Amino acid sequence: VQLQASGGGLVQVGGSLRLSCKASGRTFRRYTVAWFRQAPGKEREFVACIFRWNSGSIHYADSVKGRFTLSRDNAEDTVYLQMSTLKPEDTAVYYCAADSTLISSSRYDPRQYNFWGQGTLVTVSS
Repeated sequence: VQLQASGGGLVQVGGSLRLSCKASGRTFRRYTVAWFRQAPGKEREFVACIFRWNSGSIHYADSVKGRFTLSRDNAEDTVYLQMSTLKPEDTAVYYCAADSTLISSSRYDPRQYNFWGQGTLVTVSS
């Protein structure tokens, strides 16, 4: 599967952005899809994921709970990350990732995802 991330940009503190991860090439609903982010000088960290098929279970990092909302549209082969109440520490390159065999306990580990988008930069200014 090929992934195309988009929607990043410059936003002020407290603002909102919606990121999109568009998939092509395979049956999208077979894949668990996640967002990771990487700030300069830091490791890539888990943001959120939504599981494959009809499970649809969603998990968030504690740092974004209550502010970010993940959803998927299987008809459009797209996963959306709605980000609200943005903070300067949310500034990073955001990557979407997918995998068809991921188990729940591995969802935080970027090495468990076999497919990656190119990243989209989110900058939150204070």
